[in-house]
Amino acid sequence: MPHTHRIGLNRREVLQVGYSALLGVSMANALATPATAAANSSRGKRRPKSVILVFTTGASSHIDTFDPKPNAPAEIRGEFKAIATRTPGMQFTEHVPMLANRSDRFAVVRTLSHKDDNHTGATHHLLTGTKQPGGRFDKPLSRDDWPVYGAGVGFLSPPPAGIPAGVTLPTFLRDGPLVWPGQHGGFLGPKFDPWQVDSDPNQKSFRVGDLRLMDGLDVDTLSNRRSLLQEMNQKQVLLAETVEGRRLNEQQEKAFALLTSGAVARAFEMDREPDKLRDRYGRNLFGQSLLLARRLVQAGVPMIQANMGRVQNWDTHGGNFKRLKGDLLPALDRAVAALLDDLHDSGLLDDTMVIVTGEFGRTPKVNNQDGGRDHWAPCFSAIFAGGGVQGGQVIGKSDASAAYPATVPYTPDDLGATVYEVLGVDPTAEVRDRLNRPVQLNRGEPIRALFTGAIG
Repeated sequence: MPHTHRIGLNRREVLQVGYSALLGVSMANALATPATAAANSSRGKRRPKSVILVFTTGASSHIDTFDPKPNAPAEIRGEFKAIATRTPGMQFTEHVPMLANRSDRFAVVRTLSHKDDNHTGATHHLLTGTKQPGGRFDKPLSRDDWPVYGAGVGFLSPPPAGIPAGVTLPTFLRDGPLVWPGQHGGFLGPKFDPWQVDSDPNQKSFRVGDLRLMDGLDVDTLSNRRSLLQEMNQKQVLLAETVEGRRLNEQQEKAFALLTSGAVARAFEMDREPDKLRDRYGRNLFGQSLLLARRLVQAGVPMIQANMGRVQNWDTHGGNFKRLKGDLLPALDRAVAALLDDLHDSGLLDDTMVIVTGEFGRTPKVNNQDGGRDHWAPCFSAIFAGGGVQGGQVIGKSDASAAYPATVPYTPDDLGATVYEVLGVDPTAEVRDRLNRPVQLNRGEPIRALFTGAIG
């Protein structure tokens, strides 16, 4: 009997979960709905296997990238010129020419929208597909957070042993002592945390040992000390029987399995790639991070989040045009274009969805502080490629100043539902929060227009 109410368990469900636990059946299976089973079964001849979320942390300007307003007043259109793309009628700004030349391979959604103008809450919303529980300004990372997409996939549709469900690279998002929310398994627990790369793949010293558990467990150290840990665990049987003890053992085994998985370990051997290909991506943090993302796709990782830059790199309150033109956009344009070419040439584009977006957009009107743009959540853009997306289309239209959606708005919840459905997870599946209450994983609607070409 599927669970139908939103919060709480009735007596029948408590008994069902209790007997399921005795039989070794997971809570996810105990409360699975027919829709969950359908979403996890193969649909069609080919289902995408991976999603790469290219996250412009700090929030890139939609007006100065994929939704220019060349006919707006100067204080809105800014300093950049609009250029034609390969798609008739679609324009980008002049500093993403390589992506403009590949517009037939992706769709642009110009009406993403939500109501949270602060980085922390908006980041949580974008990276989990759900508003931050009890959200308040600058709320830090918490086990009350909603799970990131990789955690949801790992819980409901885990990949084979030795393959992590999610990897985040090349940096953990923190601002001084504040660690941003929405970056781990949240209430699902540490077992479902994505693996974290906290090192620059462009450095010669980069190695598989730079892959770490978010809670501070270094997989390289764990591997070297496995025999010692096993001896300690044998002597501490009582500890091993506690929840925390079992959790630590699970994390250790997860680390060892990952290190002994040839495909995943080889993904970090960046020097296996031809120099010409590495050059095409760009010999910088952006470029080599996306090349590593492609290698992780080949290794079978379902969810890869690539943070483009250190935290708040794209937070251009001042010097917006100078920073975008001189640093941020050229590297992003080159790296994403190379990724799309590489996936296409290797036959992986149908198997991989690529999403490029920030946590919100920037204000339509340029401020007086050195030509900057401030936070703006009511309207922003994202591009979606691969994974069955019909390229060469614009979905949604913003108003004349790119301030508000003029057509149907889409939320981060809808983006999350799209990610889950693409990866074979039913967005409406129910999971347990930290109080053991069943809650719905995601409440958005997949963006169907990406695949059908029909707006709505």
